Amino acid sequence: MKPDKKQNQYRVNEQIRVREVRIVGESGSTVMPTREALDMARQQGVDLVEISPNANPPVCRLIDYSKFLYQQKKRAKEMKAKQVKVEVKEIRFGPQTDEHDYQFKLKHAREFLEEGNKVRAYVFFRGRSILFKEQGEVLLLRFANDLEEVGKVESMPSLEGKKMFLYLAPKKAGVAKKSQQARDRENAEAELKEAKRQQTADIDAEAPANGGLFANAKISADALKKLTETED
Repeated sequence: MKPDKKQNQYRVNEQIRVREVRIVGESGSTVMPTREALDMARQQGVDLVEISPNANPPVCRLIDYSKFLYQQKKRAKEMKAKQVKVEVKEIRFGPQTDEHDYQFKLKHAREFLEEGNKVRAYVFFRGRSILFKEQGEVLLLRFANDLEEVGKVESMPSLEGKKMFLYLAPKKAGVAKKSQQARDRENAEAELKEAKRQQTADIDAEAPANGGLFANAKISADALKKLTETED
């Protein structure tokens, strides 16, 4: 059976040989002689565990050592689970990639960045196609511009052998810069919404006015009827 490395990371009970320690707990912290802290641990049926040996004085806890190790392992496992593993996804182009293929790869690159992965896009120049390296650079710059909402450029296009690379990293959630196209679309939607609201308001405003006309017409008719009856 392999020894538990974490178990040997902490000094416990008589292994703690300093003159005094700081005991921390839910009620706060107290500095006391180490011997007194050991007596307190025995009385409570727990261990004196040194958790911060480099502090002055060293920091200790009164806790069952097995329970303490379990808590440490659980905490480490939770921290590991929260860590996001960043992968580098590759997108390959040719110097004369057609539009359909470009849009297909652009879609995948966007998904990679939104998932929190990095993207390494490159143009591969085969044989004499190296003559079109400027065309490859333009392609990569367009690629970076089309992904500006979700990705930021880590390094500009650079030629390495027969490949020209562009590196993109995901932007943090909530700070992605909106493209002009997205802003224009939002403005157009807002204007359409305001126009509909105004149209509804105009209709509502006309309703009372019409009601007033009808009411006035009815009053006039009643007045005319009374006047006729009086003349008779």
